Order: sequence, then C-alpha cells, then structure tokens
Amino acid sequence: MHRFEGKSLKPYLCPAHIWTIGYGHVLYQDQIKLPALRKDGYTGILRKDYPLAAQDNRTWTQEEIDRLFEDDLVRFGRSVLRMSPNLAGRQSSFDAVVSFAFNAGPGRYQSSTIRMKNNRADYEGAAEAFMMWTMGGGKVLPGLVRRRKAERALYLRGD
Repeated sequence: MHRFEGKSLKPYLCPAHIWTIGYGHVLYQDQIKLPALRKDGYTGILRKDYPLAAQDNRTWTQEEIDRLFEDDLVRFGRSVLRMSPNLAGRQSSFDAVVSFAFNAGPGRYQSSTIRMKNNRADYEGAAEAFMMWTMGGGKVLPGLVRRRKAERALYLRGD
C-alpha cells in the first residue's frame, strides 16, 4: 500500500479533496461526508474548502505517520473481516481488499461488486470488479488503474 499511497509528512488535499497525511491517512472523517461539487442548490462548505486545523498544519514525524498507518490497517482490517468473514483464510485476498477499502473507504467496499462477488465465492468476478474503481474526481486516474491491477493480482493469489 505504501507504493500507491506515497508518503507525506505534511498535510495535503488528495485528488478527492480530502485532507490527508502520511500514507493516505484521512485527517477529518467529517470532511468525507461533504460534497465535492456544488449542485442541487447546496450552499454549504465543499470538501476542498474544509479548513486545515492549525495544529495539523505542520511537518509530522515518521513515527507519527507510522502509528497512524498501523492503526488504520487494524481498523480497516476489522471492518473488512466483519463484512467478508470468508477472507479470514485467504491472506492475499484479504490484503487486497484491505488496500481497496483503505483507498476507497469501507462504505464503498460494503456496497461494492467486489464484496458481493467475494461473499458469494465468485473470486474471479470479485477480482475483475476491482477495475470498476479507477476514477477519482470524475476521471480515470492512471495511478488508480495501476493500484487496482495490483490489488486484483494479489486478490487472485488467494493464499
């Protein structure tokens, strides 16, 4: 996951306009719930306008971002196993799905074709469904294409 997330010791807005630090750690969970675009008469704050808190606007230490990443992996791993207990005996598939959920969010995994097919033991179909998730900000992102191909390959290992 490090290869795809990259590393930043300073907060940045990711392509989805979410304040992020370290290896893809979301700083503000409530920011995710905000719309990215203004439509349907919405007049509230957009994701890209969400303020960075003064205490977070700094250079973080390697130890801090490593701790955030480890905590995120535990949290996302538990979430994935709760939604797809059959991944418990398939380490590579589990790792691929945790990578996906970390990137797209556990809610998106929950409603995804990946989960539906995995939970029905249609592992080939679940693997192919990773490729449905290559867009960010309304366009196909080459980095997401590479990531999904790697996740699909890891998922198919199944060990």
